[in-house]
Amino acid sequence: MLVSEYIVEFLRMSGTEHVFGYPGGMVTHLMDAFSRADGITAHVNYHEQASAFSACGYASASGKVGAAYATSGPGATNLVTGIAEAYFDSVPVIFITGQVNTYEGKGDMALRQKGFQETDIVSIVKPVTKMAEAVTDEKDIRYMLEKALYTATEGRKGPVLLDIPMNIQRSEINPDKLRGFDIPEKQDKEPDFKSVFDMLNSAKRPCIIAGAGIKQTFTQMDFLRFAEAMNIPVLTSMIAVDLLPADHPLNYGFIGAYGDRKANFIASKADLILTLGTRLDVRQTGAKREDFAVNARFIRFDTDVNEFENKIHDDDLNIQMNLETDMKKLADSAIDINIGDYSDWLGVCDKIKRMLEGTVEKMYPEILMNKISESVPEDVTVTTDVGQNQVWVSQHFKVKKGQNILFSGGMGAMGYSLPASIGASLADSRKVICFCGDGGFMMNMQELQFISRERLPIKICVFNNNALGMIRHFQEMYFSSKYSQTVAENGYTVPELKKIADAFGIDYKCIYEQNQITDELFSGDEPVLIEIVLPETTYVFPKLAVNKPIQDQEPPIDRELYRQLDSL
Repeated sequence: MLVSEYIVEFLRMSGTEHVFGYPGGMVTHLMDAFSRADGITAHVNYHEQASAFSACGYASASGKVGAAYATSGPGATNLVTGIAEAYFDSVPVIFITGQVNTYEGKGDMALRQKGFQETDIVSIVKPVTKMAEAVTDEKDIRYMLEKALYTATEGRKGPVLLDIPMNIQRSEINPDKLRGFDIPEKQDKEPDFKSVFDMLNSAKRPCIIAGAGIKQTFTQMDFLRFAEAMNIPVLTSMIAVDLLPADHPLNYGFIGAYGDRKANFIASKADLILTLGTRLDVRQTGAKREDFAVNARFIRFDTDVNEFENKIHDDDLNIQMNLETDMKKLADSAIDINIGDYSDWLGVCDKIKRMLEGTVEKMYPEILMNKISESVPEDVTVTTDVGQNQVWVSQHFKVKKGQNILFSGGMGAMGYSLPASIGASLADSRKVICFCGDGGFMMNMQELQFISRERLPIKICVFNNNALGMIRHFQEMYFSSKYSQTVAENGYTVPELKKIADAFGIDYKCIYEQNQITDELFSGDEPVLIEIVLPETTYVFPKLAVNKPIQDQEPPIDRELYRQLDSL
């Protein structure tokens, strides 16, 4: 058996059915092995970054390990943004890069490069991987692959990379004589749930802040059992807005700089906050972390104990917890104990919600997004890009039961949504709604050819304001409305999307007004490019105001109303 064949069989046996990559000289043996394999398919993207994002989308939607490959040099470096995406959002992906033959590499010589396209990708990606190693001996391939799979999936998930020279890929091996990787003995402590429930029962205004860690571990059902047993308000991070349906009575929205006002106010009025699967980053708490939820004691559950270094308050109770194994135990414990009556507190939360309704006039993109969410069926996966479109989805897409939304969170990578929608579509054959702005769309629009080639059931909604809206808004606020490089008159332009759709053989629809949005627009199994025409000047509100607590967002609400809310 060749090493390349062993790699393919290992990925197949690990449950990965779809792999993404781009051809190159140093991965030709791997490509050939994929072509002869059953039960696993290697798909050609049109840029290695898109291969990485597709692998992320596949892993996030399926719960399986994603995989992507690229050749040495520019192929490998083109993966880096997608690798960082997987790292910051804890997505398990195995990246395989080809490398020049071991006898052609520079080794320890003080050369910049010896072999053509020779690049030390291992050193480049070490800061954004859980493991990055070169395979320099064919007899190590089983050990390296098993170690990589374990590392990618154990604890806080994330990407790994193996750099495999071409001569290693074509080497003959006897699989029965290869050494394996010994899985370390686990030292996980059983979380102390008793102290948690004691604190919850003594609290008057507890709430939960839940994050994407619950989605990444596919423990949503156990989380729902826990939340309903506790019967306390649930707030989420932006990238976990789909944890509960929008109409669930305990769902009070997502917190943060662009979060729901009601969610931010509820956090500010809570006296105990239990966090699950969220690291409470600066976009959630505001830059002044000490001003976030000043009335609350925090109980923080996290798989990664390093996150506790970024504390909220000095009296945080930090508990390491493996959500995959312990979320069910937490839910079972909540069901088995007597929980306090928090109906008065829920009444306060409902009052906050009512008092804030209609305080700010809805803008056109918000109305459109509400209309789209009404028209989209339940059994879909949604992908978003980065920019205003992401916030509009988070704030105004009314999630239905069974819907799943994929985000680029910590990395915030424009160009994510289109290739991620490809991976998500192949993960479970569900229809996918892909949202992006004109800017993010153009970063990876070459992947329309993949969608067209495979006739994937993806509806691509491009919010086109012919501007880089998020930065244009920032320039309006802080650069005296000097729109350098963000609008058409100053260097940023957008091509005719209909011509692009025609060139790629994809149906095209154009939406000028909300009454054009119908259920039929999202029906059918063929790909469609839907251009949603917006004015150049668009905004996302509410948003965090400088040097203000997270609940005091722009545009500011009436000061008397603010004082009333603050006094509840």
